[in-house]
Amino acid sequence: MALAASVLDRFPVSPAMFYLPVGFVLGPAVFSLIHLSIIHQAGILTDAARIAVLVSLFSVGLRLRVGLRDNLWFLPLRLGVLAMLLTIALLTAGGFYLLKLPLGAAVLLAAILAPTDPVLASDVQIKNIGDRDQIRFGLTGEGGLNDGTAFPFVMLGLAMLGVDQAHEYLGLEGLLRLLWGVAIAPLCGWGLGWSVGQLVVQLRKRYRLAIGMEEFLAIGLIALSYGLAESLHGIGFLAVFAAGVGMRRIEATQRDKISDEANAEADRKGQARVDEETLHAMSSPHLTKMAGDVEAVAASEEKAPAYMAATVLGFNQQIENFAEFLMVILLGILISSNGLSWEGVAVAAVLFLLVRPLSVAMSLIGAGVSPLQRRLMAWFGIRGVGTLYYLLFALQFKWEATGGSLTHRLTTVVLTVLALSVMVHGISSTPLMEMYHRRKK
Repeated sequence: MALAASVLDRFPVSPAMFYLPVGFVLGPAVFSLIHLSIIHQAGILTDAARIAVLVSLFSVGLRLRVGLRDNLWFLPLRLGVLAMLLTIALLTAGGFYLLKLPLGAAVLLAAILAPTDPVLASDVQIKNIGDRDQIRFGLTGEGGLNDGTAFPFVMLGLAMLGVDQAHEYLGLEGLLRLLWGVAIAPLCGWGLGWSVGQLVVQLRKRYRLAIGMEEFLAIGLIALSYGLAESLHGIGFLAVFAAGVGMRRIEATQRDKISDEANAEADRKGQARVDEETLHAMSSPHLTKMAGDVEAVAASEEKAPAYMAATVLGFNQQIENFAEFLMVILLGILISSNGLSWEGVAVAAVLFLLVRPLSVAMSLIGAGVSPLQRRLMAWFGIRGVGTLYYLLFALQFKWEATGGSLTHRLTTVVLTVLALSVMVHGISSTPLMEMYHRRKK
């Protein structure tokens, strides 16, 4: 990748499209260099996938700089909650009536396939903090929300299949648990992201302490927010996403303060108001300076929050690149071991061409997006690391008494959907987004 990344950038391909066949040839179907049992090693594979999801969710939160009162947030909320619920309902109906699955298995399959993952198609996610494009913001925020909100429905499916550990997700108790988990997790994450970030900024500005070690700040905050939310029976994935949003909000608040002060001064002098480029220069760190200047920027009254957010995000994106590499290689190995299925191809076609467009169309009624934007958001319902995580998570439990045929059936369906999403969304994201930006101009 170090040698080929710049070459790949010239073509309409994503890194995941390169990793997937590498994993496949490493597995039993070709060179048989790596053997993994998706059933017997589900526990450790789930832990690896969980870490990858957490890193991605924190990065997604850090990219979303828009204030919580901004109407732009309604897009990811509509997509990450309403569209996901509609997707689960439609896929459950399809699994039960068309695939003839038991109702619990249909719910489980629908919940596993429901989360979207913008990480595997970088062309459709937020690239800079000032990006207010509705497609990019909506899809990025959606991926941050529905990776967490799918969890109770996975547990509901497992409970319906007779898994004792998931029994509490049935009935009124399950509904109350869902509401509590969804409510407490963002509070934990936001509170930690904001308070830890403020502590670091104040230590830097007042005492020139806590400078550097952004890698520990990122990993530590992910672990704290996830652990606190889980200990309070919240949804840890939502907490980590909220922690990233909370930390980014510190920088945004400082930037808004600088903007207000600069514009007030301009109004007093009868001068033109500060434009976006000037404001960016006033509040943003210059990360290319020499080491001595970097310390000064890190402790600067105006630029300390932006420096902290930018450096933490920069480190987290490096981990995210490795997480994507490892998870898609793992996906290729698992496909090599378990195979694909024509049933999975049919499910993918229904999901991509019918269920996702219908869910997005219904959830975006009255949202103020153009028909082109709605169609593109409907198409880019990318399935990736979150879906792989929930598949592995579900396979840790014994929910099939004998035979294993249902387990193998659901596994190959999910792996097939993931493989097709990596390929078709990866190859279409660059040309479609370029077309979209040409039309916007």
